[in-house]
Amino acid sequence: MGTVNGLPAHILLVHAIVVLLPLAALLLVLTAVWPAARRRFAGPNAILSVLVVALVPVTTSAGEWLEHRVTETALLRDHTKLGDTAIWAALPVALLALVIWWRQQEATAAPEAPTAATRRRTYLAPLSLSITRVVMVLAVIIAGGAVYDTYRIGDSGSKAAWTDKLSSATAQDGPG
Repeated sequence: MGTVNGLPAHILLVHAIVVLLPLAALLLVLTAVWPAARRRFAGPNAILSVLVVALVPVTTSAGEWLEHRVTETALLRDHTKLGDTAIWAALPVALLALVIWWRQQEATAAPEAPTAATRRRTYLAPLSLSITRVVMVLAVIIAGGAVYDTYRIGDSGSKAAWTDKLSSATAQDGPG
């Protein structure tokens, strides 16, 4: 993907990643630690997180297209290296979001007081407090990593695009 309305697609797509990946990470933590949020947002966050995973390669591909059309600098090289890590930040968020959604589905389907006749096999132990605690800790670690990685990539991209491009004078002041 090259351009959209004459603008490089990467600079448009990257805004979706910068907003949606941290949002998915925040929802990941909320759904892991707060049962009411889990019931309401586990499904939508699983969908959002998978969408972000699909959007990352599209965005990095558009970035590679743009990379070949701008002057190469050390800042640009740093940004492209960091940009390649975005998928490794998005994938764990999506995987754990799917696990949380699945656990919620199993918990919702499980009867309150199971009998031998109504007991069904659950794969992710939705009623296990130990597993719930592990999921909570993983959610905080994974979400923190995803937000930090998104920040690092965005910061390096901003520096690559804007370093030495601004003047201390305003446009009305004119040169000098």
